[in-house]
Amino acid sequence: MHPPPFLLQAMVYLGAAALFVPLFHRIGLGSVLGYLMAGIVIGPGVAALIGDPSSVAGVSELGVVLLLFLVGLDLSPARLWSMRRSIFGLGLLQMTLTIALFAAALHLLGLGWQAALALGMAAAMSSTAIALQILEERKLMPSAAGQSAFAVSLFQDISVVPLLLLLSVLAAPGETTAGQTHAPGFSMTAVATAVGLLAVMIAAGRLVLRPVLRWIASTRMREVFIAFALLLVVGSAWLTQAVGLSMAMGAFIAGVLLADSEYRMELVVDIEPFKGLLLGLFFMSVGMSLDLALVRQMPLQVLGLAGAAVIAKLLVMYLLGRLFRLDRGDSLTFSLSLSAIGEFAFVLLGVAAASRLIDGTQAGLANAVVAASMLTTPVLFTLLDRFRARHTTALAPRTADTIDEHNRVIVAGMGRFGQVVVRMLTAKNIALTVIDHDPDQVELARQFGWRTYYGDVRRPDVLESAGIAEASLCILAIDDTEGTLAITRELRTQYPNLAIIARARGRTDALELERLGASSIRETFGSALAAAELALRANGISAPAARRASLRFQEHDRSLFARQLEAGGDRNKLIAIAAQGRRDLRALLQSEQAAADDPGLEVDKPA
Repeated sequence: MHPPPFLLQAMVYLGAAALFVPLFHRIGLGSVLGYLMAGIVIGPGVAALIGDPSSVAGVSELGVVLLLFLVGLDLSPARLWSMRRSIFGLGLLQMTLTIALFAAALHLLGLGWQAALALGMAAAMSSTAIALQILEERKLMPSAAGQSAFAVSLFQDISVVPLLLLLSVLAAPGETTAGQTHAPGFSMTAVATAVGLLAVMIAAGRLVLRPVLRWIASTRMREVFIAFALLLVVGSAWLTQAVGLSMAMGAFIAGVLLADSEYRMELVVDIEPFKGLLLGLFFMSVGMSLDLALVRQMPLQVLGLAGAAVIAKLLVMYLLGRLFRLDRGDSLTFSLSLSAIGEFAFVLLGVAAASRLIDGTQAGLANAVVAASMLTTPVLFTLLDRFRARHTTALAPRTADTIDEHNRVIVAGMGRFGQVVVRMLTAKNIALTVIDHDPDQVELARQFGWRTYYGDVRRPDVLESAGIAEASLCILAIDDTEGTLAITRELRTQYPNLAIIARARGRTDALELERLGASSIRETFGSALAAAELALRANGISAPAARRASLRFQEHDRSLFARQLEAGGDRNKLIAIAAQGRRDLRALLQSEQAAADDPGLEVDKPA
């Protein structure tokens, strides 16, 4: 009995990945270029171990889908709304300027304006998969450059449907292969359907998705939870593709809707292995799609056009980055990450060819240019890394330290906040395990005699290695609001009896942490209160009266905080409570002016 053919194909893909990716990673060229080169070697242009690259295209696209789902999990709706300027400002400018630049250049070279515009649309797209993967590998996603690159990529995904509609309008009557005046499936009705579906997905995510996830999780069957997570991602992708949107868009929306859920960390842990494997398969399929025969026939045209396209996009992106107040380093990182022409260009070129806006030769050359340009991004980042390595003395990224002690108290963060906590607890002979994700801060703390471990506490395995299962108290002193909330949700789910004290940037974060069962400490409350007390004294109020006013303010704030906590997330109630609180505070402090000074008062513990 002969083994089925798909087993041999699976062996080829896995073997190529196992050979090239570690090799390229070892020599400093990165995993993305390793996957791309593996695809080139096993593809029809070299070893021909895989004869039809399209046979794996459908499965490989799931890698991009899972990537966008995980990106969405890092972005709550509120944070996404705060990025609207980058998405619709920077993204719209990038698309408009890039399309105009390429269309004008191609028209000057002799192409008709319809063909030039169609090719300009394709050239304006960037590779979301390559950009985000490289930024994630370098831990640059939270940076200004990473957030800007993501915003532009998201706008490009949103713009796919309008661009496809525009291509169908550009096609002259009778010029499509189907004998229709519009590309099939794209009309104003399709746009309305797409918008309606997005609205339904958002409503269902808010009202239905979380209760279902809670019910699935209650079974305590991990494989069922993983199956449902994959069903959620694939189902969202299928729905959006069915109405003409990209699959990645549906997965991204599903991720955003679950970004502030209690199951976020568990979803990340479960989806990450599938994402890595399928995304590697996607990069290999891109490498296999490179038409080496065409490159051999006209190498100067393919490589020259690919190089010119990358340089042009680099210039546009860099100037836009500076316009949107990114510094030089972030602008360079931003422009490099999006300089290649992306995978959606293949879709636009296919529709343009079907509509006969471009002929077969032009389409083949354009596809080769797109694939060749995608090979440049990992190389450019490698060159940038080496350039920066020669001109900086920054510490290289390193793996988390092995934690060889388990204490009842774990402190996450050894910055200006965590140091005060650690000093006081250590002075009372309380054994601590201290972890920080900044290697420079870890080395500085060690120089001053503080036993500190390097590690990112947002990763569950770091806290597990620190003995979180046996600990009685975890103090979250990190300067990362989203990270603190995410860790608190995970800890409260996994270790319900663990006491948590968490640093909060402001009142809103403190309320959210308290709702999760943590004791919150607003990082600037005490210092701001002390400054207010000094300001009262500077305005002629006696020291005892200023101290008394400070105490009354603390008491009032604790009462106000408790009432706001009871109100939950009802915005109208919170606003009403805050307004009443201002009136109550004014009346309270004015009544204190008539009171006699009492220098014997002691300061209560700040809220």
